[in-house]
Amino acid sequence: MKIPTIHGYIDRRILINFTADPKSVEKIIPFPFRPKIYKDKAIVGICLIRLKDIKPKGFPDFIGVNSENGAHRIAVEWDENGETKSGVYIPRRDTSLKLNAFIGGRLFPGKHYLAKFNVQEANGNYHIDFKSSDETETSIDATETKVFYENSIFKTLENASDFFENGDLGYSPNKDKFDGLRLKAYKWEVKPLEVSNVKTSFFENEEIFPKGSVNFDNALLMTNIEHEWKSEQEK
Repeated sequence: MKIPTIHGYIDRRILINFTADPKSVEKIIPFPFRPKIYKDKAIVGICLIRLKDIKPKGFPDFIGVNSENGAHRIAVEWDENGETKSGVYIPRRDTSLKLNAFIGGRLFPGKHYLAKFNVQEANGNYHIDFKSSDETETSIDATETKVFYENSIFKTLENASDFFENGDLGYSPNKDKFDGLRLKAYKWEVKPLEVSNVKTSFFENEEIFPKGSVNFDNALLMTNIEHEWKSEQEK
């Protein structure tokens, strides 16, 4: 599926990141992907992103659309032309915009579930929760901080930033294919978040992830990032 280059602004992006047992992750990702391992752990998470002025590149901002979105992500690798490539596999996408839910999988990569988002942001404090049309739920309370979470597997903000910057290519399931979409951020800058509460029904589903196999690792914040989305060859 090829779409025109999409341009807009990431008004706010929170990456909620978890470590996971690779064997559990292997069960939910299809060939040709496999978990990307970091210090013996798979890395999974949720991207909570508010997009602003989204439209085909070259069109004026006033025709763009705004939306709140959630994407469940799994860091993956695969073999391609004799090389190991890396990115993220996105098993599900959730959106506040009916248009995205309608055209997802048709004109835009990946099926999108329509969700109701509740967002409260003030003075560096963030509360975001959503409940999707199939009852999938996510919630986070977090505060901006200058200190990266000391118990993170990444140890430093720089290590975490590099890892997730390199995951700019995402693949979403679409029938028997996987649609590819690459994020080109005009600048890459993340800040740490201190998390006081996080819940995710997807990664807390013990039928998929046995108890204790997924653990919170860190959360990162990006704001006011001009960017483009570009289609990549499907798999």
